[in-house]
Amino acid sequence: MVRKSQASSSPPPPLILALETSGTCGSVALVDGGGCRAEYSLQSSRTHSRRLLDAVAGLMRECETDWAQLDAIAVSLGPGSFTGLRIGLSSAKGLALATAKPLIGISSLDGLAVQGGQQPLPVCALIDARKQEVFAGFYQVSPAPKDSPAGPAEAGPIGGLRRCRPFLALPPRDLAAMITEPTLLLGSGAQLYRDLLQQELGVLALFAPPQLCFARAAAIGMLAQAKWRQGDFLDPARATPIYVRSSDAQLP
Repeated sequence: MVRKSQASSSPPPPLILALETSGTCGSVALVDGGGCRAEYSLQSSRTHSRRLLDAVAGLMRECETDWAQLDAIAVSLGPGSFTGLRIGLSSAKGLALATAKPLIGISSLDGLAVQGGQQPLPVCALIDARKQEVFAGFYQVSPAPKDSPAGPAEAGPIGGLRRCRPFLALPPRDLAAMITEPTLLLGSGAQLYRDLLQQELGVLALFAPPQLCFARAAAIGMLAQAKWRQGDFLDPARATPIYVRSSDAQLP
């Protein structure tokens, strides 16, 4: 008896439009099973609302991709710039509803962490939180223990990494006090507070090169592939950003 190959029944890799607006460098990308088809990033003082949808339309046009060909819309949920996150999520919601495509949310810190690549060191992804603080995510390549403070919901793999504690918003010196072994630091927070972290941590601080430190939509799209396969989608009517701390409007 000849058995049919199981691979032939597998669904094709999804084509995902990804949006990343957690920082000043906004980014959009088209990602499929082969990697990133195209990506557009722009560092600008203008708000994302004035250029995000134009960038999406331009990317789709240059890639000769029709909306019907997309399998999902992915968006960075944060933490990051409160205004940027709201603009990115509202835009992604609108696109998902208009095209009837599933909406997938990915943490901006998770997206940053996987940009460090496959290496054995612990990873600390840092985003400038303003007010002399950073948003931080800690990751390990090895599996998290059952009693990990991250909890069961955070114990799953994230692009080959595992998140080892909940997201934090804290001063850089407090962050440095938590690091007790050589750790790869990356992201806008690592760049902004590099001198302070180097002084506090010495040889324990290993900094990723600048080209890996800005959040990319391609990383968001690649992480969204696994969620698409799992059917892990957001309800556009209920989806909210990951703020970690209160928005500026709510702070005293």
